[in-house]
Amino acid sequence: MSSLTITDRDAAAGPVVEVTGDLDYTHAAALRRQVERLTLRPGQCLVIDLAGLRFCDSSGITALLAARQHALAAGADIALAAVPANTLRILTVIGLDRIFTLHPAASTA
Repeated sequence: MSSLTITDRDAAAGPVVEVTGDLDYTHAAALRRQVERLTLRPGQCLVIDLAGLRFCDSSGITALLAARQHALAAGADIALAAVPANTLRILTVIGLDRIFTLHPAASTA
């Protein structure tokens, strides 16, 4: 059975959301809820750390897009960190690598 763990912490530039496990149809709504609970301020950067991501389907991609919309609506920015190769390939194929800022690690975001 797949699982997903989502934790968040504060960093100097804004909140960091760490996603570990499978971001799929069963669990994507949990990421959406977690991000929607965050209070973002203009100028902050929401970082979604995907270092622990094992799998991401279209529902997971949609949850990432919803996180982007939440950040932009607050006047904040968003970055994806440590995107696994298989997920990066999907983002690149569908052109989302051009709308998300990508970093090799959360510490560099």
